[in-house]
Amino acid sequence: DQGLPVLKTTGFGNSVNITLGLPFIRTSVDHGTAYDMAGKKEVNENSLLEASSLASKLANNT
Repeated sequence: DQGLPVLKTTGFGNSVNITLGLPFIRTSVDHGTAYDMAGKKEVNENSLLEASSLASKLANNT
């Protein structure tokens, strides 16, 4: 948790959250739900694409 502010400052939108220790691969975007931005065409999908790409790469390496 202590590294999150630095990560979000330097790589926001291109970072991925990974949950370790589960019996399955779990990645998620680097931001919260962003309900305040829903329907306003203000969102950036890069983090979603990065999370999906990383999950795919991890799945292919297991």
